[in-house]
Amino acid sequence: MPTISIIYFSGAGHTAKLAEAVSKGAASIAGVNANLIAIQGSDIASGRYHNDNVLAQLDASDAIIFGSPTYMGGPAGQFKCFADATVPAWRIAGWRDKIAAGFTVSNSPSGDKLSTLQYFFTLAMQHGMIWVGLGELPHQANGINAVGSFSGAMALAGREPVDVKPDENDKLTGEVLGRRVARLVLKMAK
Repeated sequence: MPTISIIYFSGAGHTAKLAEAVSKGAASIAGVNANLIAIQGSDIASGRYHNDNVLAQLDASDAIIFGSPTYMGGPAGQFKCFADATVPAWRIAGWRDKIAAGFTVSNSPSGDKLSTLQYFFTLAMQHGMIWVGLGELPHQANGINAVGSFSGAMALAGREPVDVKPDENDKLTGEVLGRRVARLVLKMAK
């Protein structure tokens, strides 16, 4: 069964909620397994990420969806430590032709979230992966893509508590991204 791994870091919990929505969307497609993997601060020592089990899960995945809050115009440092630890897979082109996608959350409407998605895109391109954008028009009547992103799923946290933000529209957008990746994984598995 094809596997999609959603690897993310969440500082205050907002990105974790969006990650759960992406995973829910991916898991809703029959014939696909979804792994939700949080980057733990305890896996980072002296600025280096160490978790061989997580890296092995990603190596065995058919698709990897990256997620991080946007801090200071890019992904959180914890995500960057994880990304640096993927060099062994890069050296052997271990992730080549896997599907890749991404999602992010920030406090303000812009918050430079696009920079974070572009970082994920560049990471995916370095690995020879196939990038999948959101594929949805912005500001739909049903709430999908309310933030207006094409590169991946974006959500707004504002200064709201985790039980309020991301809101239902942003979580629905995350589900759409997860479903799109899952459908493409199944097509490629044929």
